[in-house]
Amino acid sequence: MAQDDTIKKPGRLKTRPDFLAVQKGKRLRGPYFLLETLDRGKPDQAPRIGYTVTKKQGNSVERNRMRRRLKEAVRHIAGVPFKPGHDYVVVARRDTLAAPFDRLVTALTERIGDNTGGTRPRHSRAEKQSGASDNIKTPGAAGPATRNE
Repeated sequence: MAQDDTIKKPGRLKTRPDFLAVQKGKRLRGPYFLLETLDRGKPDQAPRIGYTVTKKQGNSVERNRMRRRLKEAVRHIAGVPFKPGHDYVVVARRDTLAAPFDRLVTALTERIGDNTGGTRPRHSRAEKQSGASDNIKTPGAAGPATRNE
């Protein structure tokens, strides 16, 4: 069997700049995690994957369990072709802990194999600070007045 015929295990994302670069790519939301992907434009390089769990998801024990479950799910989907030259970041959600493992694997398989939809344009930091958003709330526009006269 030739080297090109085998399914390679994806590499790892390790540095903060790599994770930040992937944030600018495509985002696919799922019930248990958010999958961010980025085409590095280098199809001759192996795909890479990283895992993130924010502190608001729980204490360190819970966050590590979520990360381990996601890593194991990726290991189980060896048949799913990760695209060469792409980076993937899996951002865990709290539901990752309680999800049945087979559903977690299925959701991950669908998201990695999904090439359509799920994208959302990202606003630059300057646009967010300047308030260039469609959902701007003005003070006092929260609803009807509740003052009794």
